[in-house]
Amino acid sequence: MIFRFILAISLFLGAQLVQAAEWQAIEADAKGQTVYFYAWGGSSTINRYIERWAKIAQEQYDITVEHVKVNDISIAIQGIQTAKRVGRSDQGSVDVMWINGENFARMKRDGLLGAPFVVDLPSSSAINLAEPTIAADFSVPTDGLEAPWGRAQLVFIYDQERLAEPPKSMADLLDYAKNNMGRVTYPEPPNFHGTTFLKQVLWETTQHPDWLKEPYSEERFKPVTSLMWAYLDRLHPHLWRDGKEFPNSAEVMMDLFSDGILELALSFNPNDASQRISDGRFAPSVRTYVHEIGTVGNTHFLAIPFNAQSRAGALVWINLLLSPKAQAEKANPLIWGDPTVIDVSRLSSADRTLFRTLELGPATLTAQDRGIPLSEPHASWVEPLERAWKKRYFGKAQ
Repeated sequence: MIFRFILAISLFLGAQLVQAAEWQAIEADAKGQTVYFYAWGGSSTINRYIERWAKIAQEQYDITVEHVKVNDISIAIQGIQTAKRVGRSDQGSVDVMWINGENFARMKRDGLLGAPFVVDLPSSSAINLAEPTIAADFSVPTDGLEAPWGRAQLVFIYDQERLAEPPKSMADLLDYAKNNMGRVTYPEPPNFHGTTFLKQVLWETTQHPDWLKEPYSEERFKPVTSLMWAYLDRLHPHLWRDGKEFPNSAEVMMDLFSDGILELALSFNPNDASQRISDGRFAPSVRTYVHEIGTVGNTHFLAIPFNAQSRAGALVWINLLLSPKAQAEKANPLIWGDPTVIDVSRLSSADRTLFRTLELGPATLTAQDRGIPLSEPHASWVEPLERAWKKRYFGKAQ
């Protein structure tokens, strides 16, 4: 019995030594490499965070990280798809991509991603890779092809000095809109925030929630969405500008809210409102809430294309971004406020302190208050939803 125990311990320690040696070899290969990191560039806050950790990557690992700022990551995916078609397997211009949802589903389906890598990252030991929103991305299994980077969950925003009891369901929102004409709206799909609002309505109205976890079916579309359309038809006449025009971005909606034109706004970052309070864009009395049923949430990821030229550098860069220090700094509402993917209970006492000392902003709900997020529908539902919305309310296909 003792011999078996000693043997098991020896094998475990031996495996750890092998993994450590393999990672050291990856770090050695990464030295001097340039990593082209394709990520959304529309937030100065996020851009500053990436710039700071790119400097750390340079100092600690001799890696140059070039943040290629994009508005639409699908354009970069088109380039990777072209490279796949013509057989350019080692001359890619993209090393790491910030993706999730339908973009991941497309890349996985078309074989545009490199080999699975997540379990090879030392930092992944602090992440619960079996957690539903990490193990699957918009109901598509991740299979180690993308590393979780941060979390998002829909929150609604209100000013407690202007509104004592905000509506905490879509049914209550309809009643509120009827009694407060023009004071509610949502961003126009296919803007991401607008599409997320549609998903929330869908979850609260559909009689077939299980179908949303499966690939899109034209035969199922009408029975799944019919009650959503009926709800929106009743809601729209009471919206800002009579529901005939919608803000083209969440930022426009935020401006309308801060100017007192709207009574409600929404964000997919639970810390967004606190950040806006801290920099003076929102009043100190602004708060956030979620619906009683919960709200849509997901995880966003980092992926490596099949033809990345600097794969070793990409692995080291991703591992750094998943480290406790990088994740704790990212979760700080004064820096970015993007919730961590780390299971803090897996960390050392010193690393747990990095998170326990973080101060939530005045409008930030705790993870417990936000509750378990509603899952994203399967990625294949997104485009049909957006296309049908555009056709129904603007008389044209998207």
